Amino acid sequence: MDLNDIRAEINEVDKQLQELFSKRMELCGKVADYKIANGLPVFQKDREKQIIANVTEGAPEGLQGATRVYFQTMMDISKCLQYRKMFDNTGFIPFKKLDLSGRHRVAVPGTFGSYNHIACSELFEDADTMFFDNFEEIFKAVSAGAAEFGILPIINSTAGSVVQTYELMRQYDFKICAQAKLKISHCLAARKGVRLEDIHDIYSHEQALRQCSDLINRGAYKAHSFSNTSLAACYVKESTEPCAAICSEKCAEDLGLEILRRSVQNAAENYTKFILISHETFKADNADTISVCLALPHQSSSLYRLLTKFSVAGLNMTMIESMPIANTEFDVMFYLDFKGDIGKKEVTTLLSELSHELSYFKFLGNYKEV
Repeated sequence: MDLNDIRAEINEVDKQLQELFSKRMELCGKVADYKIANGLPVFQKDREKQIIANVTEGAPEGLQGATRVYFQTMMDISKCLQYRKMFDNTGFIPFKKLDLSGRHRVAVPGTFGSYNHIACSELFEDADTMFFDNFEEIFKAVSAGAAEFGILPIINSTAGSVVQTYELMRQYDFKICAQAKLKISHCLAARKGVRLEDIHDIYSHEQALRQCSDLINRGAYKAHSFSNTSLAACYVKESTEPCAAICSEKCAEDLGLEILRRSVQNAAENYTKFILISHETFKADNADTISVCLALPHQSSSLYRLLTKFSVAGLNMTMIESMPIANTEFDVMFYLDFKGDIGKKEVTTLLSELSHELSYFKFLGNYKEV
C-alpha cells in the first residue's frame, strides 16, 4: 500500500466522520429543543463527565488524552450550537448611543499636559476636566456620578499592561465606551538652571520609567515612581534638589521646566492606549471591539475550550491578558478583547454562553478606538 492508497482510505474515513458529526449535531439540536421545552440548562456537568470517562476508558493505549480532547471539543461545539437556539436574543445588553460632542465632565489622572489629559483632548471637543492624583479616584468619581466619564491608560506598546488599571477594573462597576491610542514621546525636564550632569534622581510614573530604562541605566540615575508623569513634573518644579522628571513636552512647557533631552523613550514607536469609562453602558454606532473579564476553572484544557467557543462563533480575539488574584490558590483573571458588535446574534449568544457557564464573567463594554 503506497501513500496515495493510505490517503484514499483517510479520505473515506473523513467522509464517514463528517456524516456522523452532522448526525450528532442534528441530534444535539433535538436535545436543545427538549431542554427549551422543559426548562433545562444546556450545560449538564455530570452527563459530560460520564461521556468523557467512558470514551477515555475505551480508547486504545496512547490515545486516551487525544480521545478526551476530541470528544470534549465535539461536545463544546454541540453546546455552542445549543446556545444559539436557547439565546436568540440580539440586543439583550441595553445601551445608550455614545455622543462625545458638547461639554462633558471628565475625570483625568494628573494635571494639565499629562498624557491622560492629551488623550482626553483627542476624544472630546470641550471637556470639563476634573484632575485627580491617582487612578482609583477616577473610578470613584465615575461610580459616584461626580464625573460622566473617566480616562485611564491601559497598555503601552513597549512596557506592557498598566497593572493598576486592570486591578481596578475588576473592583468597580463601569463600562468602557471608547479607546484612544497616542504616540508617546517622553522628555527629560528639570527646573531652569539645573544642569544635566548634576542630576542623580529621576521621577515619573512606573510605566514611563520602564519605557525610558535605557536612559536611566546609561546615566546610572536613581528612579522614583510617581502616581503620574505630570504630577512627577510638578514635584520636580517645587523641589530644591537637582532632580528631573520624565513627562510630555507639553507638560514641561506648561510648568515652565527646561527640556534637557527630547524623545528619551527606548523605542521610537512608543504607543499607549487609553480607555474612556462610564457608569452607564454607551456604544458608538461604529463600535467594533468588545472587552470582557472572566475567571476559568483549574481544569485541563479550560483555556483551550474557551478559545473553541470564539472559533465556533467566528469571532476574532485580538487580546488576552491574565492578571493574578490575591488569594491562596494563585487564581488568575483573564481580560479578553475581540472584534464584534453587541447588536449581532453571534456576539450575544457567546456572551450569554460565557455568563451562564463561568463562575465569574463581566461584560466591560463595546467601543471603537479613536
